[in-house]
Amino acid sequence: MKLYVMRHGQTDWNVLGKVQGITDVELNERGIEQAKQAKDKVNQYEIDLIVYSPLKRAKKTAEIVNEDKKVPMICETQIIERSFGELEGVNATEHEAFAQNNFWDYHANVNCYKIEPVVTCCRRVWGALESLKEKYVGKNILIVTHGATAKVINSYFKGIGKDGILESIGIKNCEIREYEIEN
Repeated sequence: MKLYVMRHGQTDWNVLGKVQGITDVELNERGIEQAKQAKDKVNQYEIDLIVYSPLKRAKKTAEIVNEDKKVPMICETQIIERSFGELEGVNATEHEAFAQNNFWDYHANVNCYKIEPVVTCCRRVWGALESLKEKYVGKNILIVTHGATAKVINSYFKGIGKDGILESIGIKNCEIREYEIEN
């Protein structure tokens, strides 16, 4: 079973460096173009199913990349972006909370600014992966999701470092990462 993980196309908030979290921001024109370009790459993969986050930016990206494939699509709430609570809409480079860089420390499991704790986020996303693995044995799945969710998916496969920090994978808009799941 192959799992392809794709981040949604660009939004205006991406351009402005604003933290989106679960704020439902739409794709901008560049994001739509990115999804159209990614469609060519997706068409090269053997994909049986597309699973997408319920946020508009992920859903629209999934719809665009599926225009040629026309495989079944399922909305999965468990792969929604991590909630960044009170920090949604702020510029990450300008807010002192992000300078501490401990929001991704699994051991510290920071609980402030009404941000979804990293352990809660991991359990949610990892549970969704386990469910997909059980329901769709032998199927190849494209997950269209978000940057933070992609980071959590990466930690499912690569583990969490000894320091407890989930590794940044720096996934760009409409970039695709590939993983192998053994059933």
